Amino acid sequence: MSTRQTRTAARLMMSPAVVLLLGWMIIPLSMTIYFSFLRYNLLMPGTEEWAGLMNYRFFLTDPAFFSAMGNTLLLVGGVLTITVLGGIALGLLLDQPFFGQGIVRILVIAPFFVMPTVSALVWKNMFMNPVNGLFAHAAKFLGMQPYDFLAVSPLFSIILIVAWQWLPFSTLILLTALQSLDSEQKEASEMDGAGPVSQFIHIVLPHLSRAITVVILIQTIFLLSVFAEILVTTNGGPGYASTNITYLVYAQSLLQFDVGGGSAGGIVAVILANIVAIFLMRMIGKNLEV
Repeated sequence: MSTRQTRTAARLMMSPAVVLLLGWMIIPLSMTIYFSFLRYNLLMPGTEEWAGLMNYRFFLTDPAFFSAMGNTLLLVGGVLTITVLGGIALGLLLDQPFFGQGIVRILVIAPFFVMPTVSALVWKNMFMNPVNGLFAHAAKFLGMQPYDFLAVSPLFSIILIVAWQWLPFSTLILLTALQSLDSEQKEASEMDGAGPVSQFIHIVLPHLSRAITVVILIQTIFLLSVFAEILVTTNGGPGYASTNITYLVYAQSLLQFDVGGGSAGGIVAVILANIVAIFLMRMIGKNLEV
């Protein structure tokens, strides 16, 4: 069989999966774009009418949109800060030889496999509950007043929950990068009189730059769509204090039954996510070329 025939056969075998994937993506996206141009409320069936760009204008000028955008940026930035710094620290710690190293690594990575809804419920009821939570009992033991995390600092609480979920991923990537570091470089720097801080700044950190970029890229794409943690813990409240773009689209579509407005918000969210993804892809591309 010639090379051309082999390529043709391979394309024919791949075509069902490609068609299924395109249908899985294009059909819902096309319907969302169509609904975004309609005045379509589920409480008033049969009254759909063409609205043009009205839904987009209302969504982009709604004060809740600016609040949700700010919360989204704070959520992504806060989680990335905790996971990158924590991942580096845990990676350096787990890279050192000690008894039970394999078991500790498994325990550190385990939270990444917990479902977001389950982890949010655990944090809400077992840790952050102001009456029976672990933090409340610790505060009472120290003679302090228990702190209601989800009511007083809802966004910060969600950042902690999401960071706890993503810290194992960051640790795993950075630990893998640390293990590929040439030990001869460290030995040579020690012979030149470099201390641990100098080694970290001039050898370890530059070596981790690519891995850090990959962690930021992958996590940012997923963190832009955080939803389950907010739904389970705060429902976006109090007010819009913990509402991000994803939850705002959900509230518009399924709580206010405004399918047109929610679809417009979904398209805006997709566009913003793609802009961020393209920017990060270019950044990681430049980093890998160095």
